[in-house]
Amino acid sequence: MYRHSFRVCFCFRRRFRTNVAEAPEDVKRVFDQYSENGTMNIDQLQMFLEEVQGEESKIKAHAIFDNLKHLNIFQRRGLRLEDFFRYLLGDLNLAFSPSQGVYQDMRAPLSHYYIFTGHNSYLTGNQLSSASSVTPIIRALKRGVRAIELDLWPSSKNNGINVLHGGTLTAPVKLIKCLRAIKDHAFTASEYPVVITFEDHLTHDLRKEVAKMVTTTFGDILYVPKSEDLNEFPSPESLKGRILISTKPPEHTKVESTKEKPSADKQRDTADDDIWESAMSREDTNEDYLEEDDKDEEIVIPEYRSLIAIHAKKMKRGSNLQTFFNDIEKVSRLSLSEQELENATGNCGHDIIRFTQRNLLRVYPKGSRLDSSNYNPMLAWTHGAQMVAFNMQLKVYMGEGWHLEFGLSHFDFYSPPDLYVKIRIVGVREDTVVKRTIPIEDQWVPVWNEEFSFSISAPELALLQVVVLDHDTSGKDDFAGQTCLPVRELRSGIRAVPLYNRKGEIYKHVKLLMRFEFE
Repeated sequence: MYRHSFRVCFCFRRRFRTNVAEAPEDVKRVFDQYSENGTMNIDQLQMFLEEVQGEESKIKAHAIFDNLKHLNIFQRRGLRLEDFFRYLLGDLNLAFSPSQGVYQDMRAPLSHYYIFTGHNSYLTGNQLSSASSVTPIIRALKRGVRAIELDLWPSSKNNGINVLHGGTLTAPVKLIKCLRAIKDHAFTASEYPVVITFEDHLTHDLRKEVAKMVTTTFGDILYVPKSEDLNEFPSPESLKGRILISTKPPEHTKVESTKEKPSADKQRDTADDDIWESAMSREDTNEDYLEEDDKDEEIVIPEYRSLIAIHAKKMKRGSNLQTFFNDIEKVSRLSLSEQELENATGNCGHDIIRFTQRNLLRVYPKGSRLDSSNYNPMLAWTHGAQMVAFNMQLKVYMGEGWHLEFGLSHFDFYSPPDLYVKIRIVGVREDTVVKRTIPIEDQWVPVWNEEFSFSISAPELALLQVVVLDHDTSGKDDFAGQTCLPVRELRSGIRAVPLYNRKGEIYKHVKLLMRFEFE
């Protein structure tokens, strides 16, 4: 037997330099201005909070001191530069803090507020072939979604009720499971009301079953309106802890002939391409399929109709949108696809704004988004808000934390990342703009020190989108973090900006240091 020996030679060794974050020059100048002999006492800190950060609170200054006492770098006499810099990058100094609680008046009608809305909330994946499940519903409610959509279809034997995306290959989930999941998790993230929108494709007998399920499951937390003749919606404040049902009420009509309803499976099997495309590109119609009804029997299901807190209206094909928007007496909800909204705003944008002052308008993705991707919501948001002009300066100082969050070879096998920041104002058309910093090569703690200025005409509708990327000369730039903040709620001064991953989960260590000034 021959024995072979060999040597392995490693030609290089990777060594990554993870430099320690150092306070930017602007921070040093501010510290020098509000300190004496290298130390900032509590009175000087309070002066900084008032004059630079716009916070008039002695309690806040004491809280900062107390928060830093556990650090070895802290001195009893006050903050040194390093202490001050750590505070600026800490959780007590965030640019926007959703944990500040409810800060708006919640006593206006429900139509005065934006509602965090889900679309086909039960689907685990794409709109065409994914499974239906309660898991996405629970996840959505935990994230704060306040409107859950359920498409109701008869089971294959017509003796039960399933939730699925009609006209597709999506697998069903039982309605009762969805209702129980909503009850158990509705108020985990917020005490404000949850609206369940039904897309109803049921027989009137099955609607009676829905009424039983809904009343049995939700009991006293179900909001049942005293009258259908509402001229104004209740307020979110008055609806705390309540569940609301929204769907198109069954018509008060009489049956003049018997019409059998085909099974859900047969409907899908016999649907031609035009019908399928229609179902994918607009809201499914709430057609009433009847089974073995006697002639002239009136279709009245009071136990179902009385549970509908928000009546949904449906546009008929060929209807005039402008006439429709101006012909609503009782408050209601209207659903439009993103394409229908885009077409409508060109002809009757002002009518839409008047409509949304009293009524609810739901806009959903067009049917071609089979991968469940989202559309840009700004066109919908901008049709119902007043505009106030002001300017905003934004300066990006630095960032840190990537070497603690990612592997050292995550961005580049041979060197640290070349990070840059892309800043975008998302809002009305004239406000939308994108700017970016230059890439800082081979740095885990990049310092940009770049300043930008934006003129914003509608701050109520403007969002600040911040995305950090690793510049790659040979391919697509690598994602390194993101956040999206409402411009009107940004806090002025030098602030820490935490970043999130693609799933919306916050990074433990990655933050930017930025400065915001408003005129």
